[in-house]
Amino acid sequence: MRGISPEVVQQRTIHILEQFLGQTSDQMAVRLWNGLLWPDDRPRPATLVLQHSGALAQMFSAGTEVGLAEAYLRNAFDIEGDIATAFEVSDVLLGQLRNWKQKLKMAVLLLRVPEVSTIRSARQLLKRRGEKHSIERDREAVRFHYDLSNDFYHLWLGHGMVYSCAYFHSPSDNLDDAQEQKLDYLCRKLRLRPGQRLLDIGCGWGAFVIYAAKHFGVQTVGITLSKRQAEWAQARVREAGLDASVKVFVCDYRNLPAEPDRYDALVSIGMAEHVGREHLPNYFAIGRRVLKPGGVFMNQAIGEGIIPRPGSHANESFIERYVFPEGDIPPLFILLRAAESSGFEVRDVENLREHYGLTLEHWLRRLEARHSAALALVPEEIYRVWRLYLAGCGHGFRRGHIAVYQTLLAKLGTNGRADLPLTRSDWYKD
Repeated sequence: MRGISPEVVQQRTIHILEQFLGQTSDQMAVRLWNGLLWPDDRPRPATLVLQHSGALAQMFSAGTEVGLAEAYLRNAFDIEGDIATAFEVSDVLLGQLRNWKQKLKMAVLLLRVPEVSTIRSARQLLKRRGEKHSIERDREAVRFHYDLSNDFYHLWLGHGMVYSCAYFHSPSDNLDDAQEQKLDYLCRKLRLRPGQRLLDIGCGWGAFVIYAAKHFGVQTVGITLSKRQAEWAQARVREAGLDASVKVFVCDYRNLPAEPDRYDALVSIGMAEHVGREHLPNYFAIGRRVLKPGGVFMNQAIGEGIIPRPGSHANESFIERYVFPEGDIPPLFILLRAAESSGFEVRDVENLREHYGLTLEHWLRRLEARHSAALALVPEEIYRVWRLYLAGCGHGFRRGHIAVYQTLLAKLGTNGRADLPLTRSDWYKD
């Protein structure tokens, strides 16, 4: 903006901060491009760093979650300290901008600060071809996320490469122990026995199929749409000497062999989010077809929480555009209705929302601690996508915007028996 002195730009920027962030100033400070701290230099959990005088215009001109996220990805601003605090502030701000008067007020104020040109994204967005949730389009969507880089994921997932909610006996548990506890807990819920056959739909890097074969003596098959995940899993199976017990394939669940009653147990951990709510009945019908009578299906999936998220009315979210294109997390009742309509009996549902919040805190800390190593594998913008995604999801679980449900389903025998114990006590025995 020509003809305006740096002092005036600074004054106008501070005015905007006071109008829209004043009520959150105890939680987060703001450092301007010239080093000035607002509202003062008192330490706070987080500091919002405006990288140039046009940062506010980039951040808020769209008035959406995606617009704010993209400004972070383009380095219009940075967040130092606890990024989770910044999400608390973001909720307040996006809540304000849902009011059209506040949005208009922000637009008028932004006209008084400089604008900068938009930088092209380093993250190539998914080119969506064909019908939504077709086999081809789902394959591309899955590979968009999971084929990024095995080494990048290994940086913050750890040796086990378990990319789902851990199970904490205590908040002080370390992540590797909590992930192994989750694998054990799932096996106990399925009541696995030596010699049984188990199918893992969406097996990721193979952690569960390997654990179940090694510790419970079952024959396991895992399927994934990601070639890089399958290659990693197959290598881990060979390293563990489990070639005779564990098989991992690249396969869509819709292309499973038509042979019925093949498996004693099914598990799906964090895969149903890729199915699409309108396809859930078919997803469960296929699962029921390959499951033996009396068999059980453990489905772990994220779903909508009970507390609406500010900005959730938008047509597209940051995660939908940059992280999980085509992802769908319907509320629990839709998933249960689809399972029951396919002939399953619902035997147990457990919400592990707090556990996923803790899991994401660990992942985020690991990623931030390995920032330099991450940049040897992916561009800075990709690192920022994942930092924002992990922090945002952690915030969502803590606030109740999203939840994660372990749902145990049974395929009843012809006599209506489920072949399950009367209580859950065996799940918790040492």
